[in-house]
Order: sequence, then C-alpha cells, then structure tokens
Amino acid sequence: MSGRLATVFGGSGFIGRHVVQRLAAQGWRVRVAIRDPEAAHFLQPRGDVGQVLPVFADLAKDFSVQAAVAGADLVINLVGILYERGKQTFQAVHVDGAARVAAAAKAAGVTSLVHMSAMGADPASASAYSRSKAAGEAAVRAAFAGAVILRPSAVFGPEDDLFNRFAQLATFSPLLPVYVSDGFRGKGPFGSGGTKMQLVYVGDVAEAVVRVAAAEWAGKTFELAGPTVYSLRQIIQMSMTYSGRQRWLVPMPLAWAKVQALFLQLLPKPPLTCDQVLLLAVDNLPTAGTPGLADLGITPTSAEVIVPTYLSRFKNPFAHINLA
Repeated sequence: MSGRLATVFGGSGFIGRHVVQRLAAQGWRVRVAIRDPEAAHFLQPRGDVGQVLPVFADLAKDFSVQAAVAGADLVINLVGILYERGKQTFQAVHVDGAARVAAAAKAAGVTSLVHMSAMGADPASASAYSRSKAAGEAAVRAAFAGAVILRPSAVFGPEDDLFNRFAQLATFSPLLPVYVSDGFRGKGPFGSGGTKMQLVYVGDVAEAVVRVAAAEWAGKTFELAGPTVYSLRQIIQMSMTYSGRQRWLVPMPLAWAKVQALFLQLLPKPPLTCDQVLLLAVDNLPTAGTPGLADLGITPTSAEVIVPTYLSRFKNPFAHINLA
C-alpha cells in the first residue's frame, strides 16, 4: 500500500463515498474527516484493511481540522449544505469552514488541496447559496493559492436527490409540478421547460477530484458538466419513464413556487426553500472557455445510461399482472 495520505472532508456524502473508493483503488490511505465517524464505517470495506479510516472533524473547530489534515499529502473538501439550519449556515460551512480547511492544509505543508464549489457560484447572485459558494472559493484561494476548485453542475447517481426525489414523488402523487419562468407566454404553458441543467454523473465528478490532485492542475478552476443539457421538465419526465410511473406534469410559475417554499422550508428536510427558488430562475450551465471534464481526459457519462440502473427499484412489481 502506498504511503500517500489523503484527508477527505465530507467523505461519507453522496460524492464523497465515490471519491473515497477511487482514492483507495489507487492505493491512497484515506482519512475520512466527518462529525460522526460512526456513520462513515460503511466506507471501510471500500479499501483494504486499515486503508480507510473515519476520524472526527468539525469545520467550526480549528483543532479538529488541524488534526485531520496533519501528515496528509492531499486534502479534499467536499462539505456543503443545500439549506441552512441552526449553526449550519452557508457562511459557516461554505465560507468559514472552507477557509479553515485551506489555512490548516497550508500550515501543515499539504501538497494539494481540492475544493468542491458549485456551478453558478457568483458573488452577484440573488441566491445566498451561490454567493456563499463564490465567497468560499475566494477564501480558499486567499489561504491556499494552489488549490484546485471544482464547480459541478447538478450531480446524478444512485444516491442522488434529483431523479430519486421525483421518482419517489411519482409513487404517491398524481401530479408533479414543473417550475417555469417563461410559461404561458406564447410557447405553451411549459414555456422552454424550466431551468436548464447540464447534469453530471457522480462517478465522473469523483474521477475529476482524484485527477486534479496532480501538480499540473494547481490553481485551476474546472466546471464539471455532462454531455447533454436538460430542462427541468425533461428531468422529471426521465424520472417517470425510468421508474415506470406516468403522472400529469403541471406548469407552475416561479411566483407560486415561492409561496410553496415559504411553508416547505420549515420542514426538517425541506424539499424546496425560497433560496432554491431563486436558483431555479437561472440556468445552471458551464461558462464558455472554462476547463472541464474533457481537459482532464474524462468522457462525460450520459444520464440515459446510468439513471435506469437505479430508478428501476421504483417500478410497480404488479404492473405487469393482468387481473381481467
């Protein structure tokens, strides 16, 4: 086993588990830094005995971040939140936490730092989420100039909260809303179909994380996107098709979505917040000229290849039975 050590903050999450597996396959010793190490024990079989080690780390505490990066050759920060709760604010996680990891990595003499941001990160965005992602990038670069920043589009894969969510909704709801900003304006009720996204496969994102650890990519920013642009309507339609459940799609103006979000964001795990409605008003597409997967030698994977492999579990097992 190689003596190289990688510390992965957020290694038990959706993207993190794929990153940990790829690092282990390449011979890295992997330290998974997480607030609840017990919850990351499922990652240990993804490497040889003793190769993957969950450890405690709290991004709000300097001492725990410093301990987590001590002796590491590579540090990867994948921690992010989609909504705020208590002390888990966008500022605390995306900016202050990211800055703390970068500063600790620099002080510890870490060779490479990879920071996960998000496509659409913009200090001028109407969304607090996107502004915090941009501020986090600036804070990381200020502390660790050679950090590599990755901005993925919406990520899909077996554990995603995108296709799985719509497929789950389709199991009990006869109607599914499609939030649109230009519906009922001469292009039909759905307009152009809602927000446009160039979805990216989690496996491709994880491979990019591992590849950009090479010294040649230091200080670069990459935007990670798949091969196809989808509208929100197309994404929901794909979810229904591959889960074997057809439902009525209903166009819903973003103004109505804001009203819904006022109440939904109060739930313990909100399916929609007011800030996310602001995100839906802007297409989530890569910036022309920014390096991406192709520059790393990665051929992006199509959603049509992967999504059917995990949405089949939502299919009605009795749908084929003829009771006549």
